[in-house]
Amino acid sequence: MFDVITFGSATLDVFVSYEKIGVSLKNKRKGIFLPLGEKLEGEKIFFYSGGGGTNSAATFGNQGLKTAFCGMIGNDFAGKIVLEDLKKFNIDKRFVFQTDKELTGMSVIFSGKKGKVILPYRGASRLLTVKDIPFKDLKAKWFYLASLSGKLVKDFLKIIDFAKKNRIKTAFNPSKYQLKSVDIKKALKKVNILILNQEEAGFLTKTSFQKEKAVFRKLDRLVDGICIMTKGKQGVAVSDGKFLYTAPSFRVKLVDETGAGDSFGSGFVVQYIKNNNIVSAIQFAIANSTANVKEWGAKDGILKKGQKWKKVKVKKQKL
Repeated sequence: MFDVITFGSATLDVFVSYEKIGVSLKNKRKGIFLPLGEKLEGEKIFFYSGGGGTNSAATFGNQGLKTAFCGMIGNDFAGKIVLEDLKKFNIDKRFVFQTDKELTGMSVIFSGKKGKVILPYRGASRLLTVKDIPFKDLKAKWFYLASLSGKLVKDFLKIIDFAKKNRIKTAFNPSKYQLKSVDIKKALKKVNILILNQEEAGFLTKTSFQKEKAVFRKLDRLVDGICIMTKGKQGVAVSDGKFLYTAPSFRVKLVDETGAGDSFGSGFVVQYIKNNNIVSAIQFAIANSTANVKEWGAKDGILKKGQKWKKVKVKKQKL
C-alpha cells in the first residue's frame, strides 16, 4: 500500500542561463532575442530530471511518504537519469514503463531572473495509455495527477473513476488540454483537491481571475473538495466551499522558477495528508515552492522531512 502514486510526465531538463542574452520587447511582450546565424556563448548550463509526475513525487518522497511514480520514459541516457533521481528521492519505480518507440521527454529551458522560456519535447511521456497501467496493482491512499499530455488526455477520467471506486483520494492538477476535455466536469466532481493557476481558473470558470470570490463560487459548484488557485508572486487563494484562505508569497532572490507549481501543489497535498489542516498545508506549500525557486532545477531545494521552514500568515474569510 502506497501513501501516494503520482501520474504525469518524466523528462530531462536542460537549463540555459540567459542573463547576458539580449532581451527585446515586441508587441508589448518581453522575449529572448536569439539572432539567426549567430553563435552566442552559453553562460551556464545544467541538467536535471523534471516533469510534473516526478517533480511532485519528489516532494512526497522527501517527506517520508511511501511514494510511487507511474509514467513512461525511453530506453536512453535521459531515461537513466530519471531513474537515478527516482531512487535518490525514494520513489518506487515499479510503475515506470520504458519504450523504444520514443526518446525520454526533454525540455530546453532558457531561465533567468526576468522569466523563462521552455521548449518542450513530450517524447515517451505522451505514449502511456490506460491499457499500460496495471490498475489491479495500484494500491494507494492518494493519487496525484500532474498535468497530462498525449494519449492520457482523453482517458484521465478512467484513472479518477478507478480512484473513486476504490476509495482512493485524488489531487488533480490538470493541463490546459484536460481542461478542454468533454470529461472535465465529470472528473472535477470526483476529486478531493483541485490545483489550478490563475489563467486556468479563469478559463475553466469563464470568469476574470481578478474577481476572486466569483471564480471560487463557480469552482465550488464544480468541485466538492478543496480548490486551489495559485497566483505566482501574489501568493495563493484556497477554498473549501465555506471559507476562502489567502496568503502572500515570500519575497526571495529568484534563481529558477521551473517546478514551482509542482512543488507547491505536492507540498499542499503532503501537509494536508499529514494533518488535514488547510492553513498548515498552505504554509508548507509556500515554504516548499520558495525553497525550490532558490535553486536550479524542478526538484533541488524542496524541503526534506524534519527540515525547519518559515510560516507565512494566512487570512481566512467567509465566501
